[in-house]
Amino acid sequence: MGRATGLRRMVFAASAAAVALTLAACGGTAANPDFPPQVQGALPPATVTQLKTAVTDAIALSGGSAALVGVWAPWAGSWTAAIGTTERGGSVPVSPAMTFRAGQLTTAMTCTVLLELVDERVVELDDPVSKWVPGLVGVGGVTLRELCQNTSGFGDYASALHSEFLANPQRYWPPLELVSDGVAMARTGNPGEKYGASQTNALLLGMALQNAAGRNWEQLYQSYVFGRLGMSASVLPDNSVLTVPGPHPAGYAAPLDANGAPVCDKPQDITALSPSMGWTAAGVVSNVADLKVFAQALASGSLLSSSSADAQAKTVAAGSSWLAYGLGVQVAGPLRGGSSAVPGYLSAMYADPSSGLTIVVALNDSTPGADFARAVSERLASIVSKVPAVQKGAKVVTPLPWSEDQAAAAMKAMAPCPTKPAAG
Repeated sequence: MGRATGLRRMVFAASAAAVALTLAACGGTAANPDFPPQVQGALPPATVTQLKTAVTDAIALSGGSAALVGVWAPWAGSWTAAIGTTERGGSVPVSPAMTFRAGQLTTAMTCTVLLELVDERVVELDDPVSKWVPGLVGVGGVTLRELCQNTSGFGDYASALHSEFLANPQRYWPPLELVSDGVAMARTGNPGEKYGASQTNALLLGMALQNAAGRNWEQLYQSYVFGRLGMSASVLPDNSVLTVPGPHPAGYAAPLDANGAPVCDKPQDITALSPSMGWTAAGVVSNVADLKVFAQALASGSLLSSSSADAQAKTVAAGSSWLAYGLGVQVAGPLRGGSSAVPGYLSAMYADPSSGLTIVVALNDSTPGADFARAVSERLASIVSKVPAVQKGAKVVTPLPWSEDQAAAAMKAMAPCPTKPAAG
């Protein structure tokens, strides 16, 4: 579908904001006119069986007790499911609307806010970080664009402090402390030189935009993302709120030994956690329905002007031959979105702006890491990509650069603490 002009995008954003307020009050979400219309009905039974097998495998390999998932193929149908129980060894089933910590998917929301503030001329993409966070040592030569592109060269505080986060999940972590740790780490490259995933970037961007806009991040997310899209289940909890807002499965993670290896026989319930360890990099709580809407808005650029959507979609190489990274958005083949791991939860969201294929998945054990959630999504995408169109001429997803077998093998390789699936 062709990209709308900048004027049309701004008109849409204004009207969508009004519509979203009504939808949010009703607990609904706004439709995305930039995406192919979703055909009504379920995916074929054989496909659903394959998808359920893949998700059940993911639960067992992750070591958790549950998965929340949605797969939307506009040309063929959809499937949403809640599989498993709210606790390891428990009997209470999970339900599709349950919330979870969305982890680094928060970064995509933060970068979307940046681009909307660029559209409003509050900031510019190539503003130096020092303009908005004056006096912070070590950020010279780095721009807001490079923070969102993960090309700043800053180290990742989250990786360095992972064992401390697991050992002290309820501690308050001031943003300046975490950013200072990341900035002080060995550089992965010069500013703008190459991609290097780092939560330091999104946290520093959060500090800069809060200063530039004069509003806190609860207000910024609500004004620029949640409210405009009708994401009524999504929130950035206050740092004093240690529980996951709304009904949710418990979150687990294997503790680490002195060498940093997971201790698989002692899974840790880490549901109670301070959002401060992630804040604008990984602090948002959401659910499958909300992330579906956001993934589609992210993939299509529907919240942005044409120039900002173009800037977000411009990528740099990021890992394997089919991975690249834009401004807060990972590109995996034709899919755009991201994957995450925050103590207690794994999640991923991806959408293809051409065919409309959209996948959201969440698991309640973070031990395997964010790439595991991406591999689960790739397996689901491969399965559904083979379903023919219900209506003649409907656009299907283009051939994927990975197979289901490759994705399944990647899942097994990244799972250090697998368990047997629960009966039923």
